[in-house]
Amino acid sequence: MNVDSRDLMEAAGDVARKAGDVALGFFRSGIAVDTKSDGTPVTVADRTAEWTARQWLEERFPDDGLLGEEFGETRPGAKRRWILDPIDGTKTFIRGVPLWGTLVAVAEGERILAGAAYFPAVNEMLVASPGLGCFWNGTAARVSSQAELSQAVVLITDERFLQNPTKGAAWRELSRQASLSRTWGDCYGYLLVATGRAEAMVDEGLSPWDAAALQPIIEEAGGVFTDWKGQRTAFGGDGIATNAALAARVREVLGAGGRP
Repeated sequence: MNVDSRDLMEAAGDVARKAGDVALGFFRSGIAVDTKSDGTPVTVADRTAEWTARQWLEERFPDDGLLGEEFGETRPGAKRRWILDPIDGTKTFIRGVPLWGTLVAVAEGERILAGAAYFPAVNEMLVASPGLGCFWNGTAARVSSQAELSQAVVLITDERFLQNPTKGAAWRELSRQASLSRTWGDCYGYLLVATGRAEAMVDEGLSPWDAAALQPIIEEAGGVFTDWKGQRTAFGGDGIATNAALAARVREVLGAGGRP
């Protein structure tokens, strides 16, 4: 099926809103929490929201592949695939904190064609597609122009860096040099960078469904999204998002490789 980039961006936003609103119906409802084989939590809200997104996409893009956090991969050989995270920030969700989101991306290989991030509990939506821009609740989104790290806001999901203490030490140095550092990151931190309310968001570990929607959002808002090796990719296993003015400086402090 031939679909242009604007249609894909609109579809990503539509399915993110549909799945996110399903998840919102379970929010702060006292639902049970299960533990997956990797030790992370999952709820009926995650599963129902992803299933809703899959059904919506199957009806409209039946030849496309699907990759989701809860139900794995469908049609892995398809040229185009949709990448789904029904609730990014499940630990946040189950504690009743509203800073979680629904992420949807569509890609050919590792080239992201469009992405959407919907935050149902705070009614914020980001959609983006390369060359078309990034839009926050329908208006153009833009990263900040702050060029001084000493005046910057830097964000993290979990500052303990349990998987990689070396990265943790680098983060603490970045935090020390910045004006303000905050947690409760997850996908909400990337929203804050894309809309100019923070200058950097750092994650030590990201799955494809965590990062795929965020790369075009940050880049089309005028920012820089890379992995810790400095590569412009959503499939590097970790992530650093910044405004353009501080891209090199933040990655220098973090000891990230490459040139953003």
